[in-house]
Amino acid sequence: MEAVYCIYGFLTSHERSTMVFDDAYINWNDSDFTVYYSTDFYGRVQEDIPLNAPTPLGKAVQLNVFVNANHARNKITRRSQTGIIIYLNKAPILWYSKSQKTVETSTFGSEFVALKVATNMVKGLRYKLWMMGIPIEGPANVLVDNKNIMKNSTIPSSTLQGKHNAICYHYVREAVTSNIMKIAHIPSEQNLADMFTKMLGATKLHVLCQQILY
Repeated sequence: MEAVYCIYGFLTSHERSTMVFDDAYINWNDSDFTVYYSTDFYGRVQEDIPLNAPTPLGKAVQLNVFVNANHARNKITRRSQTGIIIYLNKAPILWYSKSQKTVETSTFGSEFVALKVATNMVKGLRYKLWMMGIPIEGPANVLVDNKNIMKNSTIPSSTLQGKHNAICYHYVREAVTSNIMKIAHIPSEQNLADMFTKMLGATKLHVLCQQILY
């Protein structure tokens, strides 16, 4: 009988088909995720699904990602702080809080560096889920609190010059075109990744913790 080794050990096809994480989806408003596929620019790129992955069984899981960056957070090096939290349906499974490796001269640059890190994490998680035989519900839902980042990562007519930022920029846009993820704007006070980028007051920290832990 087919078996897959993962964090849960060896699972049979029947066990994988009956696995339950948290079957409650977040009902996002699809109109918030305005996606323009830049196929004329990037070609017909597709997600690189592993050929040796088992047949997906069971109910599909939804990936939800909150991303934020605090520009020039470190007062000594002026490096920005990246904050990311990833949900599988409504269950938080991964979080990330780390100083960026480069000094960004703008909020725009630091936000795109954070989004590139999030894209890497989403790709890695999707690969693991495919290899575990778990079906995925469409592209990952990525939420950012910067409208310029949301627009520039989805609208084909947008352009960016600077080489370093352009690499992050095109990496993210190609992932959107590949249908790996889609990006929407969320108000800063609702961005759960905010608690991973800066020191917050007790009230706001409590509110965000309550939303994460529900």
